[in-house]
Amino acid sequence: MGYLSTDKKKITSKTFVDMKQAGEKITMLTSYDFTTASIIDAAGIDGILIGDSASNVMAGNDDTIPITVDQMIYHARSVARACKHCLVVCDMPFGSYQISREDGVRNAIKIMKESGVDALKLEGGIEIIDTIKGIIDAGIPVIGHLGLTPQSIHKFGGYGLRAKEEAEAEKLLSDARALDEVGCFGITLEKVPAKLADEVTKAVSCATIGIGAGSGTDGQVLVYADALGMTQGFKPKFLRHFADVNKCMTDGVQEYIRTVKESSFPNVDESY
Repeated sequence: MGYLSTDKKKITSKTFVDMKQAGEKITMLTSYDFTTASIIDAAGIDGILIGDSASNVMAGNDDTIPITVDQMIYHARSVARACKHCLVVCDMPFGSYQISREDGVRNAIKIMKESGVDALKLEGGIEIIDTIKGIIDAGIPVIGHLGLTPQSIHKFGGYGLRAKEEAEAEKLLSDARALDEVGCFGITLEKVPAKLADEVTKAVSCATIGIGAGSGTDGQVLVYADALGMTQGFKPKFLRHFADVNKCMTDGVQEYIRTVKESSFPNVDESY
């Protein structure tokens, strides 16, 4: 188990960099509530991301755009309370850092103070580098996010593979170097060619966390509801189901319905 087998202390942003240097893969999943985060943390995960994907998974929105700072804080606070060991990272939602450096730093401090998370994640490269520097200078660890950035989905016009062409690939590599140089401890690489993700991983000293970016990154992250088979009808190429929670829950609910209908629940032992 590598790091987990030798060090039981709380994982920090520095740990992610240490794991990269040691060649130990980093594991991350999303979570948005106390109960789920408790299970994932106790299972031994290295990091939990309170993704703005809560907009989709928890609220049923079509994209991540609608979720607010206060809604993210609510989810993040719930997760942070549950986690005893893993690093807890919260997404800064759309509109919370794009307006100005000052606005971004103010919202970053608000999220950290009111949620209790360990670090923040922002989407974008050179365009927001001053804001990222301001947040890091305020003492807040930051993970960058390049490639498919869902907050810019309307600009991209879809969720397709990013950085296929040479010009976009060169910009992504340049953005990654800038994020590394400004002090990010990690960079999420979403839905980019594996060869490019490998190149980025070798070019930066911070940890790279892939989602749809091949196996050459320093770690992997997935939305827990997708990875555990809760969501239906969503099966991109990069997704593997590691459990079938949808079937387990469906079977359990149907068994509950059956026992109530036939009056076998509650039985004598389950009654006062």
